[in-house]
Amino acid sequence: MAELRIGIVGCAGRMGMMLAQEVARTKGSTLAGGSERPGHAALGRDLGELAGLGKLGLAVGDDAAALFAVADAVLDFTSPEASVRHARLAAEGGKLHVIGTTGIGSDGEAAIRAAAAKAPIVWAPNMSMGITLLLDLVERVAATLDQRYDIEILEMHHRHKVDAPSGTALGLGRAAAKGRGVPLEQVAQRGRDGVTGPRAPGAIGFAVLRGGDVVGDHSVVFAGEGERLELTHRAAGRQIYAQGAVRAALWGQGKPPGLYSMRDVLGL
Repeated sequence: MAELRIGIVGCAGRMGMMLAQEVARTKGSTLAGGSERPGHAALGRDLGELAGLGKLGLAVGDDAAALFAVADAVLDFTSPEASVRHARLAAEGGKLHVIGTTGIGSDGEAAIRAAAAKAPIVWAPNMSMGITLLLDLVERVAATLDQRYDIEILEMHHRHKVDAPSGTALGLGRAAAKGRGVPLEQVAQRGRDGVTGPRAPGAIGFAVLRGGDVVGDHSVVFAGEGERLELTHRAAGRQIYAQGAVRAALWGQGKPPGLYSMRDVLGL
């Protein structure tokens, strides 16, 4: 099978450069190019030199549509608005699109689902293998332990993160709610302040911490009378997200249009 030609939107960002490095070191994949937003300082630079890979003869451009045209798959850790635009480009060309962007709202989700009718899209709130397994475990535990066990989700990220709770925390909340057979929107408790009264039965609570350079810590607590079960994942580096994204792209090669998750990639 020919190598999968992978493009990277947002290629000059921290994740973009990690993605380029991961594609370059992964058997079965090769870099097709990279793009950045108009006016970005990296435009015109060689993608390989930008990512510390040496000269590759691939200049960073500002035309995402042109990148989708030459790539078999495109990796996307940009912004909610940009990822939705890119999903439409994927649909136009029937190209594989791997989205690791967080903070995408309901309107954006609807647009991505519509695009997935015409292209294979792998979208996950977190691309790490460990988090993917944690999502599966949380759903199973929530389905097993009844409402006598309160569910609380705690997450911490670096001081620069702009959305809260994190996309991963919300994904864990959705997994817990699915296990309980209820929509997350009906039971989510997104913040507490002042005299809140007793905890609502069946609520799924979220707590958010921000500070330092924390890559990403997530814990799901099942608190019952006399015991507490805690499931925790701590990310020590962002390379795990790049590894998951490239794995998702290789898995998605040849897949029919549809919206897939990392749980599909791992066969869960």
